[in-house]
Amino acid sequence: MKAKQVAPSPIFDQAEFMPNPFATKFFNVQPFFGDDAIVEGAPEDYEYALKFLCSYLGSSATFNAYRRELERILQWAWFIEQRSVIHLKREHIAAYIDFNRAPPEAWIGTKNVARFLKRNGTRIKNPAWRPFVASLSKVQTTMGQTPTAADYSLSQSAVRASFSILSSFYNFLTQEGLTDANPVNLIRQKSQFLQREQRAAPVRRITNLQWSYVIDLARELAEENPAKYERSLFIICCLMGMYLRISELVADERATPVMGDFKRDRDGNWWFYVTGKGNKNRMIAVSDEVMDALKRYRVYRGLPALPSQGETTPLVSKVGRKGAITSTRQIRTLVQELFDLAFHKMHAENMGNDAEDLRAATVHWLRHTGISEDVKVRPREHVRDDAGHATMATTDKYIDSDLRERHLSGKKKHFFSH
Repeated sequence: MKAKQVAPSPIFDQAEFMPNPFATKFFNVQPFFGDDAIVEGAPEDYEYALKFLCSYLGSSATFNAYRRELERILQWAWFIEQRSVIHLKREHIAAYIDFNRAPPEAWIGTKNVARFLKRNGTRIKNPAWRPFVASLSKVQTTMGQTPTAADYSLSQSAVRASFSILSSFYNFLTQEGLTDANPVNLIRQKSQFLQREQRAAPVRRITNLQWSYVIDLARELAEENPAKYERSLFIICCLMGMYLRISELVADERATPVMGDFKRDRDGNWWFYVTGKGNKNRMIAVSDEVMDALKRYRVYRGLPALPSQGETTPLVSKVGRKGAITSTRQIRTLVQELFDLAFHKMHAENMGNDAEDLRAATVHWLRHTGISEDVKVRPREHVRDDAGHATMATTDKYIDSDLRERHLSGKKKHFFSH
């Protein structure tokens, strides 16, 4: 097989369809190689990759990220280097990252598709799947542009993620006695792949003006068509007012957010309990504005204004109010509609750059915006705990000089004193 001219097949299916590696005696990798000779050590690679992935079945987001990285390293090792991943050295990891920067065109897709399809009760490989996917910015997509393989690029965050995941994998292999050293750790110290910048990238957030358009429009639409927009209004209030991640609003394998997650303490203060990133539980101080939004949404749903202890009503329900929303994509769609409508209104009112900048905004910017605004007026450690940041350093990223003021002061400087 000409590895660079032919796209490799997917290796790992969804978690529920993966074989149990601890109950499997023979690991068949022939389907991945087709008519080509199997690389020595590939069955063992496959076995321990499966065992490693089993450690992350409790979080779909983490599982998906680790599956993607392991799939790529296995395919590169087997089909490009033609060696076992267990025997990769520091120079191989460097070559692998270089490969990820500019993979062959045959390995690049232009849209995300499922790895496997179901046909007549059998899981089959999806011929349209590719290990890498090209994408465009939100603005380009909105303008009707479609990506090509030439649009593929590897971001610095993706490089860091690769190093992190591969390091965890090789630590696992070392603990299992399969490798003597972690080749990733050897390259990370003086890596030419990780660029150091003078300052962290600015936190992406919407302005106060943009937020006023979004929230005012959401309220107007909820008054006109509550069946369609009351839920959307409540969602953006949660994302902004409690810094929630989108995944923390939907039901998944970690938890199902319910109304009973709002709890009042002995002092009469309300807290929201959530299971977040990394399966970490935290409690969030609920503001008066969020409580007002909660009461409004509950009254619309025909519920008492305040939740009761142990109430199991889904926090955000599907249309028809039967069951909790389980798709982050649906949350994105609901909020994106509000962003788009607010953009058109701002554009019609000649809001210039403020309108154009809103076109690039994504749903996650609401979390960033809420944190950025609160860190100006609340103790940093309070914001850190509500946001679920592991360290204060993460929270400190939101403390930044206003770029407009910074540019204005720079614009007026002179070459010589006057």
